[in-house]
Amino acid sequence: MTPALWLTLPYVAFTSFVLGHLWRYRNDQFGWTTRSSQVYESRLLRLGSPLFHFGMLGVIGGHVLGVLIPESWTDAVGISEHLYHVVAVSAGTVAGIAVIAGIAILLYRRVTVTAVRKATTRNDQLMYVLLAGALITGLLNTVGSNLLWGTYNYRETVSPWFRSLFSTHPQPDLMVGTPWTFQAHGLLVLTLIAIWPYTRLVHMFSAPVGYLTRPYVVYRSKETNAADKRRFARAWDAPVLPPR
Repeated sequence: MTPALWLTLPYVAFTSFVLGHLWRYRNDQFGWTTRSSQVYESRLLRLGSPLFHFGMLGVIGGHVLGVLIPESWTDAVGISEHLYHVVAVSAGTVAGIAVIAGIAILLYRRVTVTAVRKATTRNDQLMYVLLAGALITGLLNTVGSNLLWGTYNYRETVSPWFRSLFSTHPQPDLMVGTPWTFQAHGLLVLTLIAIWPYTRLVHMFSAPVGYLTRPYVVYRSKETNAADKRRFARAWDAPVLPPR
């Protein structure tokens, strides 16, 4: 793949990500939701959703440490390259297996539960395909490139390339010679970032912060006498008229 692709596609994806969220918030606040399907089925959801979400937290944390933090910084605090890779492979494998197991359960639920399947849009289908592909290739990078077919230090190529995108001197050439699993992972993630604002993934930026400061909802019972109770009688009962 040419350097032009690794220079152009990231900025297209980032622009779509930012402007898309602004557009969605201004024009579709009522659609800013996960479109929860818990009412249709909850047993599989209770198992798959925590696996996916907690695993995803570990995956995101691993990317922050491995991609955003330069190798020189970890060396400076005494973390050797060997120790870093041991921690990255062990923790990354656990998080990757958890998140893939979670999304597998959620996909199985979407396919086998009729009501959930009918509530799945084409937009959802595309999002799930890209998300599953990004997670699988990510796990291949963690396990395969460190255990199965030798060690590849992505912190010398992929990480500097990504950080350079936010500088005045991007380095797209760094991605040209990387293994195909890293390139596939990068393409899938960038495509997912580009379509993110137009999918149910926008719920990631929704948090019930207002509940922390919202006043309590107070419920009070109302004392009623016998005459008042007749007001709440069945609709087909004759109404009780007040005396003249």
